[in-house]
Amino acid sequence: MNTPALPLHRSRLSLYLDLIRWNRPQGWLLLLWPTLAALWLAAGGFPGWHLLLVFTAGTVLMRSAGCAVNDVADKDFDRHVQRTAQRPVTSGQLSVKEALAVGAVLALVAFALVLTTNALTIAMSFAALAVTVIYPFTKRFVSMPQAVLGVAFSFGIPMAYAAVSNHVPAQAWWLVLGNLGWVLAYDTEYAMVDRNDDLKIGIRTSAITLGRFDVIGVMGFYALCIACWAMVGHEAGRGVWYFAGLAAAGMQALWHSWLIRRRDRDGCFKAFRLNHWLGLSVFLGLVLDTALAG
Repeated sequence: MNTPALPLHRSRLSLYLDLIRWNRPQGWLLLLWPTLAALWLAAGGFPGWHLLLVFTAGTVLMRSAGCAVNDVADKDFDRHVQRTAQRPVTSGQLSVKEALAVGAVLALVAFALVLTTNALTIAMSFAALAVTVIYPFTKRFVSMPQAVLGVAFSFGIPMAYAAVSNHVPAQAWWLVLGNLGWVLAYDTEYAMVDRNDDLKIGIRTSAITLGRFDVIGVMGFYALCIACWAMVGHEAGRGVWYFAGLAAAGMQALWHSWLIRRRDRDGCFKAFRLNHWLGLSVFLGLVLDTALAG
C-alpha cells in the first residue's frame, strides 16, 4: 500500500512559505490595493518611495503574520476541511510555537518599518495588530467574522493617511467603509466554498448567517463598496479615469454574481480569487487620474 509522501521530507523554508501562503499572493494583494489607493489619495498623487516601500512591505509582512496566527487558531478546525487539512500546523508539520514565532518575527519587521513614519501611524499600528490577532478567534462567537476581518484589512487606509499628513480626515473613513463592504463581499464568496464543512464543525461565517440570501448579500456588499468609493472620488475631486476604474470594478462585481449564482465550490472560489483584479482596477484608475491631472 502506497503512503502519501507528506511532510517529512519538506524543508523548514518550504513549510514556512506554505504557512504564510507565499504561493497565493491574492491575499496580500487584497490588502495592498486599497492601502496604496489611500496613499495616493492622501498625497494627491505619488506618495514618495519611502512610504510606498513601507506600506507595500508592511502589508505583505502583516498578512503573512496573520496567516500564521490564523492557522494556529484554526488548527483543530482545519483538519476537518478538505481545502485546509494539509496546512503545516494542523497536519503537524509545524508546531504551534514555531508558527507563532514565525508570525512574531514578521510582525516585528513590519513594526520596524512603521517606526520610520510618525507617532500617529505608530500608535495605530498597535490597534491593527490587536485586531489581526483577535480575528481568527471570532469565528467561534461572531455571526459575521468577515466584518472583523474587514476591520483588520482596512487599517492600512487610515494609517496611510496618517503617514502622509499626520491626521485622518473623514474621507479616509468613507474609504474604510467601502473596503469593509468589499471584504464582506469577497470573504463571503470564500466562506461559500467551505459552508458545508463549516456547518459540520460549528464555525460561524457570513455565508451561513446569510443563508439563502448569500448571493444577494454579496451583491449588496459590492454595492456598498462601489458607492463609498465613488463618494470618496467625488469628495477628492477625482476625474474620469478614477470613475472608469470604478466602473470596471462594478462590472467585475456583476461577473462575480454570475459565478456564484449556483453556489458551487468552483464558481465561488473562482470569484474570490479574481477579486484582486477588482482592487487593481480601482487603483490603476486612481493612478492614471492623478498622473494626468498633474
